[in-house]
Amino acid sequence: MQENRGVWVYIEQNEGKIEGVSLELLGAGRKLADKLEVPLAGVILGDSIRHLSDEVIYHGADEIYVIEHSVLKQYRTESYMKGVIQLAEAYKPEIFLYGATPNGKDVASAVATDLSTGLTADTTMLDVDVEKRLLEASRPAFGGNIMATILCKKHRPQMATVRPKVMKALPRDSSRKGRVIEEKMDLREEEMRTKVLEIVKDVTKPGLADAHIIVCGGKGMGDERGFQLIHELADVMGAGVGGTRDVVEAGWIGHDHQIGQTGETVTPKIYFAIGLSGAIQHLVGMKNSETIIAINKDPHAPIFGVSTYGIVGDAHEIVPLLIKQFKEAFKKGGEKTHA
Repeated sequence: MQENRGVWVYIEQNEGKIEGVSLELLGAGRKLADKLEVPLAGVILGDSIRHLSDEVIYHGADEIYVIEHSVLKQYRTESYMKGVIQLAEAYKPEIFLYGATPNGKDVASAVATDLSTGLTADTTMLDVDVEKRLLEASRPAFGGNIMATILCKKHRPQMATVRPKVMKALPRDSSRKGRVIEEKMDLREEEMRTKVLEIVKDVTKPGLADAHIIVCGGKGMGDERGFQLIHELADVMGAGVGGTRDVVEAGWIGHDHQIGQTGETVTPKIYFAIGLSGAIQHLVGMKNSETIIAINKDPHAPIFGVSTYGIVGDAHEIVPLLIKQFKEAFKKGGEKTHA
């Protein structure tokens, strides 16, 4: 175990574009690597993706491991797993981070199984015990009622998948220099057990993760009719609409609008938290919003602990006043900031 050194980030790319969560993980990985006094490396696989190496270095990496192969043109568990394992066995990282995306979780679990190491899923906080060189990967547990910190004491690399939007990418610095290590992989298409026959793209409108303003309502809105105030306020501002798990389970809004541990993680410029208490499983999904405005009758509600501004009062009285004020403001020449 002592020979394992370095912090690695799996760089997920899609059609030659790096996924945002990978850049976020480079920011988190940079902090861990600096504490451990080891290099930060990116790992990228694909076909004709060598040119992406510079961007990985510009966002904090000291070095990047690259495998280019025609077999890696589209993501498949088998081919990507073999590439990542080849690199991990050759260079022996100490910590290996992946984005908690469908592909990231898929390849991470396959790699962890083959390397006989642990994997903490859907992490929302990362730190490191420098003396023991242990990754401290924290995530909500027991329905989101507590935060559990999970350690992998006996096996390496220590691995975790991290939810998008919970870490912050470093500013792009094109003056940074780094080392590019290119590796070959002996793999043929005819050896693959799966084939990509067709890729069908989802052309539905962007989800809450891309919204600049979000109005989120909780059970404090009373019922489905009361929840319509959330829609009205969002409509006035051109904002996205979110809901807590309780609201989704009650059928007031669809699951694709759920924010929190089992829903979306969002980082809008403005987040209205209305009629919701601020349970930890909800805070996980929105606490990194730039400005949080909370409305709740209970002055001791946990949501006020993370809010930029708080209004103590009945949402059914306050929200109609906000709707009226915003409508008047826009009539006087203001413009909506669409989500």
